Amino acid sequence: MRMSCEASRANWASATLTVDLAAVRENYRLLREHAPGAECAAVVKADAYGLGVRHVAPALVEEGCQTFFVAHLDEGIELRRIVGRGPSIAVLHGPQPGSEAEFPRHGLAPLLNSLDQLERWAALARNRGTRLSAMLQVDTGMSRFGLSQADVKQILADDRALSHVILDCVMSHLACADDPLNIANRAQLDAFQAAHRYFPKTRGSIAASSGIFLGGKYHLDIVRPGAALYGIAPQPGRLNPMRGVVRLEAQVVQVFEVAANTAVGYGHATRVRHPTRLAVVAAGYADGILRSAGSGGAVWFGDVLLPMVGRVSMDSVTVDVSRASDSIRAGTTVQLLGPRQDADGLAAAAGTIGYEILTSLGNRYRRQYINGSEYVE
Repeated sequence: MRMSCEASRANWASATLTVDLAAVRENYRLLREHAPGAECAAVVKADAYGLGVRHVAPALVEEGCQTFFVAHLDEGIELRRIVGRGPSIAVLHGPQPGSEAEFPRHGLAPLLNSLDQLERWAALARNRGTRLSAMLQVDTGMSRFGLSQADVKQILADDRALSHVILDCVMSHLACADDPLNIANRAQLDAFQAAHRYFPKTRGSIAASSGIFLGGKYHLDIVRPGAALYGIAPQPGRLNPMRGVVRLEAQVVQVFEVAANTAVGYGHATRVRHPTRLAVVAAGYADGILRSAGSGGAVWFGDVLLPMVGRVSMDSVTVDVSRASDSIRAGTTVQLLGPRQDADGLAAAAGTIGYEILTSLGNRYRRQYINGSEYVE
């Protein structure tokens, strides 16, 4: 059978990204168990944090997830095609001017973040002679999205503001949930409860991934994990309870010896102190291996850590393979993400967070999906 161009290219890819859907499902179950009195939704924005919403969302539906969050309208429209009519889909950024009619057309609920968005949504409902569902966001101290306390009071003073709107949920977002001891968490919860009491018959939500682990007071009616589903530690510095989801392996392109005091890479930022055996690996910052990781990052060959040397390039990274003896040659596979080094670990070397690593993964990898030990088409 003749292969498609896409399949042919995939077979020649020099790196493979493997996503374990069984691990995603297990993480979802664990998060749901941590919030037993709440509905467990799932955040699948940014193509399921870079891992492929076309595969991730159906796996979560099979696990019982019935509410999804995305950031943009286009993401919501795509997700509706993927999961069908059943699950609820909320769009975090709400309706942009002129886009309001697309939401009911595709069965999407906007998150209303401002008085302007609320007014435009209510106007659409009035013009159609009906009531339209939406969620409402209040800003409790992050100063990002949401209505202020003054905005909430203005809404309550106007009998027409919500007359054509069915509020499914009032929500907010914690700024410091990854730091359990930060007093801002309780301050935001108190502020949220002060706003939520004006909508006593509407569900409430304030906990995303890290917020789930702050305890039952934060669970309310809906929790909405995102990064933790994909293996990111919900509480940095503590034992990660989530299963690893991603494995990234890349091939060695070239192996060579250099003398002591040889400069390596762009800018000659690094010089080796001793005679060194180097290997060039086929993954770079165009593939999500951030340029800043070159100062302290590493890859793994079995149980052997191979430090990065010099700056990460667009398409490659150079590593010191001296400790691997002669086992590494052109075509050998090394691991950049996996059991030995998760996204949080690689992120630490780059001075960032695991979220950025996952959402930066490029489209040049051969991608494969497994459900436990079975490969998924």
